[in-house]
Amino acid sequence: MAEIGLRGNWRFLCRVGNDKRERILSSARDYAFTDRLNTKQRQNLSAYKIIGQQRPGRWLVTCDHASSRVPQDVAGGDLGIEPTDMARHIAYDVGAAGLTLALAERLNSPAILSDFSRLVIDANRGEEDPTLVMRLYDGTIIPANRSVDAVEVERRLATLHRPYHTAYAAMAARQQETVIVAIHSFTPCLRGRLPRPWQVGVLYSHLDARLSLPLIDRLRAFPDLCVGDNEPYAGHLPGDAIDRHALQHGRHNTLIEVRNDLIGDAGGQADWAALLAPVLEAALARAIL
Repeated sequence: MAEIGLRGNWRFLCRVGNDKRERILSSARDYAFTDRLNTKQRQNLSAYKIIGQQRPGRWLVTCDHASSRVPQDVAGGDLGIEPTDMARHIAYDVGAAGLTLALAERLNSPAILSDFSRLVIDANRGEEDPTLVMRLYDGTIIPANRSVDAVEVERRLATLHRPYHTAYAAMAARQQETVIVAIHSFTPCLRGRLPRPWQVGVLYSHLDARLSLPLIDRLRAFPDLCVGDNEPYAGHLPGDAIDRHALQHGRHNTLIEVRNDLIGDAGGQADWAALLAPVLEAALARAIL
């Protein structure tokens, strides 16, 4: 067994079997590798990835903002912003894909991940949401989106957004008692704003807090962990992925936001998965009492 210290401005020790941790790190590295492929290599890939489809667990671990990929048929694969911006939280949720894979492995459950940048079209927005295609994000203008018309938005919906949600719906329906846990990450500080104090936040709708409230309680049992309750964002967003696939079907659900500097590499992702998996299982056991 190996002791692993979670990274960041707090300390926590957990014990993880070496073989299992290496499998988790390997899965995260494999997904990270696909994110490094150039546009030509990736232009024929689909709008999503499903990992562990045959796993028997009741959880479905999702990642709506897993990738910074811009398909070749969207502005020639280039939105017109600097590579440094495409590596920021505005283009995808940094570290969330690796954490999703590591957590799904620990829960012995499948994962579904989007495979296009949120700047192309946001997989976690309803089709009528005004922020579906962003023209300005955290101080960065998105040139390729400035003149996007309804025809182009419809095309992106048809080729990316809808295929992802069709696959998501099928995975959620694979068994009667699916529990959805959505993984996101957040930047420590938005431009011009105060630093965010939380290491992790749990987001939920007022329509269904069954799983999220006991999850918050268990995370707050770690004395050095600052846990946001519907922070850094409000959890209720009509038409978003949780609304569409969980709330409208009565499924247990929660959305976890981890600060992205804590999960920027495969080691941090594996460590957070080791923390979150048993806490989620315990919270679910309480929620279904």
